[in-house]
Order: sequence, then C-alpha cells, then structure tokens
Amino acid sequence: MDLRCFDRIRVHDLRVEGRRISASYELTIDGLTKRYELVEVYEERVDDVKGIGEIAALTSVIPAINYTLFTDEILIDFPIHELDLKFFKDMSEIVARDIFVNRIVRRTGLVRDEFVPDPEEVRPEHAEPRAEVSAKTVDSSELELEGGEGSCGVMVSGGKDSLLSYMLLKEAGCEVHPFFLNESGRHWHVSLKAFRYFRENEPRTRRVWSNIDRLFKFIESNMRILVKGFDRKTKEIYPIRLFWFEHFAFSFLPMMVRYKVGNIVFGNEYDDPLSVPSYFKGIKHYNAIYDQSQDFENYMTDWFKMRGLNIKQWSPIRSISGLLVQRILYMRYPNVMRLQMSCHSPRYIGGELLPCRDCNKCIGIKIFLLANGIDPKVIGYTGDLDDVIEHVESGKYRLDEDELEHCLYLISERLKVKLPRAIPHPEVETVRFNEVTAKPDHIPYPELRARVLDIVERYASGYSVLRDGRWERVRREELGI
Repeated sequence: MDLRCFDRIRVHDLRVEGRRISASYELTIDGLTKRYELVEVYEERVDDVKGIGEIAALTSVIPAINYTLFTDEILIDFPIHELDLKFFKDMSEIVARDIFVNRIVRRTGLVRDEFVPDPEEVRPEHAEPRAEVSAKTVDSSELELEGGEGSCGVMVSGGKDSLLSYMLLKEAGCEVHPFFLNESGRHWHVSLKAFRYFRENEPRTRRVWSNIDRLFKFIESNMRILVKGFDRKTKEIYPIRLFWFEHFAFSFLPMMVRYKVGNIVFGNEYDDPLSVPSYFKGIKHYNAIYDQSQDFENYMTDWFKMRGLNIKQWSPIRSISGLLVQRILYMRYPNVMRLQMSCHSPRYIGGELLPCRDCNKCIGIKIFLLANGIDPKVIGYTGDLDDVIEHVESGKYRLDEDELEHCLYLISERLKVKLPRAIPHPEVETVRFNEVTAKPDHIPYPELRARVLDIVERYASGYSVLRDGRWERVRREELGI
C-alpha cells in the first residue's frame, strides 16, 4: 500500500504585515518543487496584537495536518511553540486515522482504484502518519487572554446550526461576536445572505478573507492518488481533507485577544453516541467528524488553558437533534431562519441565491422542514416528496438513523402518506444527554446553560438520558441543570 505523494511539505516564509498574515507552502515531488502562498487578510490591523507571531504560525500550519499520510516529511521552517507542535502531532495522528478509513478505504470515487486497499488486508499501522514532522521550537510565549465568560465568538457559516447558536446565545444575554471566514471559493456563497444581514444589524460582525480553499486545491491537485477531475465530480465531500474547523477558529484569534472574547462556539448539533468514535479493523476513527466532536472540544479547551488563553470551545446545541434545531430556528427566529443556506452548491436563479435542492444536505434540510410542518418554499425548496423517497431508498442521506426514521414518521403522519422507514423514535424530540457526544454540562457555565435550556425546552418534549443503551425520560431537576 503506497499512498506517498510528496517527498516533503515545507511551510516557511511566515509574515505578519499590517492587516495580513501569510506563509508559503512548498511541495517537493520527485525532486521538483512547487509553491503556493497561504494568505489571511483582516479588516483591521493585526500586527499590533500581542502574540500575533504565534497566532500566525498556528493558523498557517493547520492545513498540513491533513497530509501526514501522504508525505515523508513536513518541515515547519519557522519557530513554533513546543505546545503548538504537540498540538500538530496530536491532531495528525487522529486525523490520519479518520482520513484513511473515511476517505481511502471507504470508497468515495475520488481516489484511484489502484490506491484503495482491500479492506480485509487493512491493519492499524496503515493509518499512522508517515511524515516525520520537524520544527524549531520555543518555550516562551507572549500569548495571554482572560476572556469574558459571556463573550462568545460564534463561527457562522450561514447554516441552521450556527444561526441558531448565535440567536440562542444572544437571547441568553451573551455578548456575541459573529465571525465569518471568506474561504475565497464558491463556499462563501453559503454564508453570503447571513453575512450581509449581520453586517447590517450586528456591529460586532467580523470577516476574514483567506485563500485556504485554494491552498487545499493546490495541494490535492498534486496528489497522484486522486482521480482526474476530482474537484468536478462532487461538491458534497472533499477528496482528502477532514480538518479545517480549527483553522477557522485560529483565524479569529487576533480579534479574540484584542476584544477579550473567552469562548469559541461552533454549531455542532447532536451526534449518535454509537457512531463516534467507531472502530474499523482496530482503527479508532470519528466517521470524518472529529473536529466537530465533544472529544475535540474538550481537547481544545484544555489546550487553550495550557497556552495561557482562557478560552473554552463548545456548542450550545450539542444535546438537540437537527429536527429540533430547525424547529426552534423557524418558530422563534423566523427572520434569521430565512437567511439559512445549508447547501454547499447554491446557485443564482432569477437573481436569487437558492440551494441546489438535490444534494444530501438539501434533502436532509427538506426532511427537517417537512417533519416540522414548515413549507420548504420558505428557503427555496420544493414541497414534493419524490426526491426524499429516492434519496432514502438509495441510502443517500446524512442523518442519524433514528433521526431519519422519526422525521419520516412525522411526515407520514402529517401528510397522510406512506413513506419507507417511517418509524417513531420519540426521544429524537427530547433534549438528549449521554457521556460520549452530549454531556449535561456541555455548555460550560451553569447560569448560561440554564438560560439556554429555558428556551430550548419550550420546543422539545422533555429530557432523556442514555442508560445501558436505552433512552430513559428524566425530569430536568434530576439532571441538576
């Protein structure tokens, strides 16, 4: 099994200049070198932020974490804090396993057949990073932040999860900072409606322009294991990369330090505890969602503390299903819900930006809308069921099994139609807690946790906890929250 694509990936020439940070990526392939410059551009000066050199180094090395399976060496050719290098290596080990199982072994159609191993021959050592990572480390640091408990930087993508996260925290009384990352590709269209609204109505709105998507495409265009035209075959999955959320967060660290923002908030909704983590032939992996998992949030909160940054990373919607997320957003915040763009391939029709209506994400959102009795036309979908049935019968969906079946049951009951796999799972409409994906204290501040749940429980049918593999209804008082 030979997945090697590069002799070396070198990250060098780190610069901080006014409103801009940059670093060069140099790929060496059979003795030849190719270069691309990663750039982050801010709307205000950042070169005067204390510790900006360390932040720039962190932000610049994140993309390389995705490629340790495919290169002999990764050279970080500028000084980096020893804890940052440990972070890089810790993430590399976990992400390599996730990529190997979910992007290589499990066929995506984007890796050439001759490089896809026989699943029966896979061994744990095949999923270990091959890259020798080297860097000159330092142990001193200028970074410091005593962030406010109620000051939250919400990473807004324009989808339902980040929009609801913002609105819940705002109503709960937090000082909320919506952060938008313009990734320099068509993916920015996903965020555009929401960004224009927030720019008009929320003075704390901030945007960073980055060419991170172009860097990923540059690297992957030079990987011999990928099929020709991989970038045109599907917009629903990336061919290799699985770790980019923290690049989003680190890009906003200059603002978080300057404005004393103490929380990084992503809209990570409820995940099936039986699916994360999982094992394949003895290889522990996260079904391609490690950087959205509770394990990752816990790692990051601990790591920020070690780095002298009093930042907590968490999600306010970790205990509720996508069905409830969509319900609350529509019923409580209808004006913001109309900004929702969950499709990654939106298109302009008649001058209006609309979802493609055909991808797995679109079908999932349409199922949530119909199950909640919401007219799908509100955000650009059609009301018929043919595409839903087709996707369900062909297995092309991205919902947890119990969530899918319960939504189909609600649609069947509401529209008086017979749908495949329409099976009730009442716990899907409750606030659900378990130790693996949604601990009762996943919102780290007791008073804020109570205020958020005061809102959420109005749209749920109670609380449930997972005990011995079964859901049990409990009263909120029993949970101590």
